[in-house]
Amino acid sequence: MTQFFPNALCFGDEFSAAGAACLVQVEEHGLTVTFGSDPADGQPESVPFSSLTVSAGGLDHDQLVVKWVGQKGDRTLYLKNPDVIRAFRETVPDHLGLPLAQVAKQVRQMRHGRRLVWSLVGGVILATVVGLWFGSDLLVKLAVSRIPVEWEQKLGESAYRDYLTHQEVMKEGPAVTALGEMMQRLTEQIPNNPYKFDVAVVKSDVVNAFALPGGYVVVFTGLMKKAESGEEVAGVLSHELNHVLQRHGLERILKSLGLLTVVSIVLGDQQGLVGMMKQLGVELLTLKFGREQETEADLTGLQLLQRAKIDPSGMIRFFERLSEKDQGRMEWLSTHPMSTARAERLKAELAALPKKSPEPFTFDWKQVQGSLGPQSVAVP
Repeated sequence: MTQFFPNALCFGDEFSAAGAACLVQVEEHGLTVTFGSDPADGQPESVPFSSLTVSAGGLDHDQLVVKWVGQKGDRTLYLKNPDVIRAFRETVPDHLGLPLAQVAKQVRQMRHGRRLVWSLVGGVILATVVGLWFGSDLLVKLAVSRIPVEWEQKLGESAYRDYLTHQEVMKEGPAVTALGEMMQRLTEQIPNNPYKFDVAVVKSDVVNAFALPGGYVVVFTGLMKKAESGEEVAGVLSHELNHVLQRHGLERILKSLGLLTVVSIVLGDQQGLVGMMKQLGVELLTLKFGREQETEADLTGLQLLQRAKIDPSGMIRFFERLSEKDQGRMEWLSTHPMSTARAERLKAELAALPKKSPEPFTFDWKQVQGSLGPQSVAVP
């Protein structure tokens, strides 16, 4: 049997969260990618240069990231082997020459920035235990920045799929259609969005919604019954989407795992990251965001609503009404702490935004709510 010496890592829908080791060969027409030495693993995949896009990435931001859409869906290839990268640069056609030059410039900038980061990390590691603790938030952000989005998506998807298998999920109907319209309008206004958001409607009288790392969102029917308009639900959705965009879930995960894990990831311990992803799962569902993260999701969510021409005041009205009528007892409020000061901050932010005329949704909200059945909100 021919020995198999992988020189790259590939991510795809059929692979595990840690990706699949592969052998990449640069040919005149493009790339030939082989997964495993066993013929049962499938024939080598041939990818023409015309199908490729390139960028920089990886834990150390010094890898060549090559993407294409294959027969089995999206593929992302991480190249770190100098010989392969050199052969790639010498062989690619003109249409990839400029992107490669831009990637090389980006890598140089990231390496320069990384030298500064190493200096900072070195100073933190040499500090006292107390000093290290106070610097933990900065370390967590540095660690999060080193985790590829593809890994984050696999992590969130695993918990998302497992959770939904135990729930009654609405596959169609006015509520699903309405949420689809909200998501489309919101996501169209996210520049350079690296996520493929997926939203599920779960039948439950609990007034709640939550987001998992990687772009997976769950909305309970209890929240849709409680809202008085589509704009109010869109406000909650925008808040949750921005938890994902700001990578708040990953930050909470790393913080819960402890400083040693965070430092190891900052220092480039890729195996430690793989181990972390394997031991997590449904634990993601119990994550609670800090007050600073909630405020950031509020403000960026409000801005996203305004760009999407969805009335941002709906977000504030919904939060205020739950806070006043339910006196903080609702489950949604227990995980998303609300206060008068927080509401006032949102109002001030809204007043400072450029004025835009909101555009109404195409659905009838009363009809959407009627399709969900009678309202019977559960109070913990």
